[in-house]
Parts: sequence; structure tokens; C-alpha cells
Amino acid sequence: MTHPTPDPTPDAIAAAAPLIAPHIRATPILSLPKDTMGAAPVTLKLEHTQVTGSFKVRGAFFNMLTREVPDVGVVAASGGNHGAAVAHAASTLGHASRIFVPRLIAKDEKLRRMRDFGAEVVLTDGSVADCMAEYAAFAEKTGALSVHPYDTIPTLTGQGTLAREIEAQMDGVDTIIVSTGGGGLIGGVAAWCRDRIKVVSVETETTNTLERSLREGPEIDASPSGIAAGSLGGPRLGVQSYEVIRHFVDEAILVDDDATFAAARMLWETTRLIGEPGAAVAMAALTSGAYVPAPDERVCVVICGGNEVPGWFAP
Repeated sequence: MTHPTPDPTPDAIAAAAPLIAPHIRATPILSLPKDTMGAAPVTLKLEHTQVTGSFKVRGAFFNMLTREVPDVGVVAASGGNHGAAVAHAASTLGHASRIFVPRLIAKDEKLRRMRDFGAEVVLTDGSVADCMAEYAAFAEKTGALSVHPYDTIPTLTGQGTLAREIEAQMDGVDTIIVSTGGGGLIGGVAAWCRDRIKVVSVETETTNTLERSLREGPEIDASPSGIAAGSLGGPRLGVQSYEVIRHFVDEAILVDDDATFAAARMLWETTRLIGEPGAAVAMAALTSGAYVPAPDERVCVVICGGNEVPGWFAP
């Protein structure tokens, strides 16, 4: 089936990879045998070992390397991972950064990471949408470069380099499983994969922005809650993300918080790796049986971030 071609294109993602390469890690993969995480073999993409602990640094650097940054610096809104990535990229490139964080989902570990990377952190009251509005107003008032967590072509382009890297590292891949918040990561992954590789979204039942958007349309106003809200808590998909997602994401799966805790515990017990709740959500698609690969299906699960206190999943 022929689809329209929303941006970013695979060619743009391929061109972005060498530009950001000096500033990021080519994160490793880990192949697990059959019955480790489910009935079929699986490969983990260990993106939580990225320089700031998540994939977000890819899009942050690509934004700042391809757009003009004014003297006032950059501004972003984030529950943590995007803010840490923007702060690190800005500091590395010699810019100031201010990050707006919704108080209701703020976690001490992620606030500390953002400050350690050089950001001025502003906690906001109200909803995630209220925080996004405050950050946008600051950008308009001051002229600071707005680095959106998921709704610009540069952000999607940078995040898409992760899928390109997976394909280069694996000896063939049929399916990439991705946890979804505002759609920046899965949008970038889907933009690279197009119709060649199956892309599966996973969310919790209380952070189901993508699943709701595909059912109801993009003009929703979600109120995320639960264990993964701090990393997957987008109020709606980005406009640019949605265009890619509706064409190239093949399946939208929901898991509950209990399955997320269980997946994180299984990840630790079998690999001694610690992912944050958003990363465990993707694993939970397999460990809960919500997604059952075919016997010969070559599956990669993205462990998208690790910015959480150790043992968060302990019973």
C-alpha cells in the first residue's frame, strides 16, 4: 500500500546521524534467547545507556545544531528526560537553558539530573497542558529557542536516528516495540521504518495518548496518571508526530501499571538492567503477553530511558 510521505524522510534521518554522532553514544544492543522475556527471542536496544540516560539527547542536539540559538538560550517543557537532554546539549554547545516542569509529575531524580546538566528548572502548577502553555509563553516573550519534546520535524529527525542505528546493529529486524508519550520517539522510529519494519506502540491504560488519538482523533486532552506518567505523560500527540504515526505505526497496545512493575522486575532479574517506568512499559508488552511475536519474528524492544531511582519497582 502506498502512503503519502510525511516528514521527516529516511534520507533526512540518515543525514542527521553523522551530524549528532560526535555528541551522543551509539548505544549497544543485547540479544536474549527464547523464553527469557517471552516465548520468542528478543533484542533489547539499551538506549538508557545514552549520555543523559535516554534517547531524548538525539533530538536535542539535532535541534541546536540545525537551528539558530539566540543569546537568551533555549527553553523546553519536560517531565525530566527531555529536560536533561536539552540542558546537556545546551551546556555542551555553550547555551543557557530553562526547563519548565509540571509539579504534579516532577520526580526528584529527574529534577536533579536536569539541574546537574546545567538547566534552570521552573516548577509549574496545574496540568501538563498548563506547563506547556507557560513554556510556550516564555519562548514567545523572550525569543529563546523552543525545543519541543515531540512536535517538531528536527526532534523527530533526531529521534529517528535510533531506529537507523538498530537496523545497522541487528542482523535483520521485523518489529520494533516502543513506549509512547507525546510521540517523538515512536514518530521518529516510524519515519525511518515506514512500511519496511513493523512498529508497535505500548502505553499504560492511564497514559494512552496514542491509542486514544487513533480512536478519537488528535484533538484530545489527556490527563495522564499512574507509574509511567512522568515519562509518558503527554496531553496529546504532536501534530507532526501524529501524521507519521497514523500512517506508519502498525499496532497500539495498552498494559496496566502492575504489568509495568512486573516487567521492570523481570528485566532486573534476567539482565541486571534497570529501566525507568517508561522503558518497562515497552517490555511489558512481551512479559504480560499483550504482544506475542511469531516464532521467527525478529523483535527489538527499545529500553528508552533509565532516569529513575534504583529499586523503584521493588514490591
